[in-house]
Amino acid sequence: MNIEIAIFTLFSFFLLFICTKISYKFNLVDIPNKRKIHSKPTAYTGGITLSIIYLLAISLFKINDIQLQFILLAGFFISIVGLIDDEYNLNIISKLILQLLPILYLIFFKELALTSMGDYYYFKLNLGDFKIVFTLLASLLLINAFNYFDGIDGSLTFSSFSVLAILYYLIADESLRLFLNIILIPLSIFLFFNFSVFKLPKLFLGDSGSLLLGFIIAFTLIYIANHNGIHPILLAWSITIFVYEFLSVNWIRLSSKKNIFIAGLDHLHHILYEKYKSLFLTNLLIMITNVIFFSIGYLSFNLINPITSLLLFIACFIIFFLIRVRFLNNIKIKLI
Repeated sequence: MNIEIAIFTLFSFFLLFICTKISYKFNLVDIPNKRKIHSKPTAYTGGITLSIIYLLAISLFKINDIQLQFILLAGFFISIVGLIDDEYNLNIISKLILQLLPILYLIFFKELALTSMGDYYYFKLNLGDFKIVFTLLASLLLINAFNYFDGIDGSLTFSSFSVLAILYYLIADESLRLFLNIILIPLSIFLFFNFSVFKLPKLFLGDSGSLLLGFIIAFTLIYIANHNGIHPILLAWSITIFVYEFLSVNWIRLSSKKNIFIAGLDHLHHILYEKYKSLFLTNLLIMITNVIFFSIGYLSFNLINPITSLLLFIACFIIFFLIRVRFLNNIKIKLI
């Protein structure tokens, strides 16, 4: 297994390097504008490259579970949707319709639908006939919540690290831990390109990467909930920062009568970066916040009961939202 890991790591590096060079050659680059902090055109093909690497992992590591295989396979197609969006700037309807195709495929043909929201002692939240609609809406929310975090170098990657670390802690299944490592290794190598370490060509995840990571993590959570006996509320706590931020941004925009589909500088990473002028501190604070929220949920679940954990999930969102509104007013960042 160590040999396979080493080969996979080297392959990930070389494919990222080659694809980055190709991207610059064919002008597949993100052009700076007043909403973006980078100063030079930058390759945006990190996500599609990661999806190709994940396809190789299916055969290299002999992932036996068919559902896990198809999470990665379908992830390749959703990364293509993101790549098309990066190049042609799709309208929101086209983008959502194209996202629906791989989602519906996993739900209907691979039976990857969440069946229950968990047992809370006093009641059990079985989804029944509503499971397909709920899975569809929840996966779309999380995929686009991940897209919200892709605004400054490292923000989405480090936030995803916090989720993967939490899941690694929660599960004991070694095959599933290997699956998480498969996701983590190329993503870690991507950071060297994202920050141009050792003068490597700079690379962004692009929409192909944000949609890919949101898609993979969304359906990995569904898989874990259905097969590994982890309570869904604990899985919800693992992605707290994504859920809270997505709901907060859209709530604030709607209350301000702003278009929720227009990109802006009102995201958490923009606000923190504006305040501290540090990529490192911004990314660290977001990671720590997600881990702290999970710790609250985990301790309340184990020391008290699941329903307390559920109620705290709602209460913490209200607190997060109120603090976030105050932060936004202080920084005075305007939507574009």
